[in-house]
Amino acid sequence: MQERVIKKWAVLTKTALIPVKHRDGHLDKNDEGCEVINVYFDGKCGLCSKEIRYYQKIAPSAVFDWCDIAHDPAPLAPLGIGQADALRLLHAKDADGQLHIGVAAFILIWKQLHFGWRLLAVLAGLPMIKPILEAGYRRFASYRFARLSHCQIAAERS
Repeated sequence: MQERVIKKWAVLTKTALIPVKHRDGHLDKNDEGCEVINVYFDGKCGLCSKEIRYYQKIAPSAVFDWCDIAHDPAPLAPLGIGQADALRLLHAKDADGQLHIGVAAFILIWKQLHFGWRLLAVLAGLPMIKPILEAGYRRFASYRFARLSHCQIAAERS
């Protein structure tokens, strides 16, 4: 049922769903056995860290696994994502193993938060709004990536 809802949401919002398989085929689960959303963020970026700390504070417990890929890029290896690419744009993997990048990752996070954030997720996902947000986010992300030395070092390594 949830898979059908996510696919329907993807069609409605034109969210890119990219299948992600672990090497052993499992989905991540929290201590209660529920599937979790993995969020891959730049922990060396002051703005990014501040935003993620806010989400951590307001998020329901055990829904997210927050992965600071600036300090430890190892969680990216099973996904086939380079550190530089993950530092450039926010990435998140949902409970079904689908990868969401950029605005789609923010929408995935917001859908798990309280009502106001869920409403923002719906609005941000509207076909007339999402492309504008995506263009603005990508422009800002490229500007931020070019200014941060750890991002440039990661880009040189890749």
